[in-house]
Amino acid sequence: MARPLLASTFLTGGLRTLRDPGAVAPAAEPVTRPLTARITALPDDPARLVRVNSAVQVGAGLLFATGRLPRLSALALAAGLVPTTLAGHAYWTEEDPEERARQRIQFFKNLSLLGGLLIAAADTHGKPSLAHRVSNAG
Repeated sequence: MARPLLASTFLTGGLRTLRDPGAVAPAAEPVTRPLTARITALPDDPARLVRVNSAVQVGAGLLFATGRLPRLSALALAAGLVPTTLAGHAYWTEEDPEERARQRIQFFKNLSLLGGLLIAAADTHGKPSLAHRVSNAG
């Protein structure tokens, strides 16, 4: 139950943004601009980059929810969550105290999701990690 519950926010948010990337592209631009300057393989258009991120959220969310490639899909979701959080919930830029408080809650909720994804990415399901197996192979 834990994986589908954790994946649900990425599936619903990813589908919503995939259908209408223009709704969040302007807010994403301050974060996408520095990313595309450093990583030339990324599309320059913020709407396209938002759509790519949404597709990753849906795909990785489905994989994670169904238990297929859970560590890799958790990492993919975590990687996309960082710029999404910075772009969508920059509470420190808000002037209105109520809006600042709302955005701060969303920011820290996303940090909590990030923590859960990182735990899931490190979970070996009781099996020894690859590093442990390599060190004890000899």
